[in-house]
Amino acid sequence: MDPERTEYFRALLQSRLDELMSEARSTMTNLSEGEESYADPTDRAAAESDLNFLLRIRDRERKLIQKIQEALQRIEDGSFGYCESCGEEIGDKRLEARPVTTQCIDCKSEAEQRERTGS
Repeated sequence: MDPERTEYFRALLQSRLDELMSEARSTMTNLSEGEESYADPTDRAAAESDLNFLLRIRDRERKLIQKIQEALQRIEDGSFGYCESCGEEIGDKRLEARPVTTQCIDCKSEAEQRERTGS
């Protein structure tokens, strides 16, 4: 991958990482400010449901943060943009859609097919 393209993806990934980290800090700040007390059990249940939903989202984001950090490491070591299965270069369209990917579309499709058939 040419250096200009590599730098484009580095900036894209770093921007998304910074955004996710900011959201995580915001969530932690809001959680540490204390719990509200609700006299009505329905209000309390709704607040707990909202909190659980938010925490599930943040857990998914935590996993994405890890994938972004791994992608940034692959940029550093020169393996970014190459399929970990076949070694071929991953297409730009696929990287644009999912810059944290580690497989080309063909290998990913094959892996998903194997998962569906159980082989």
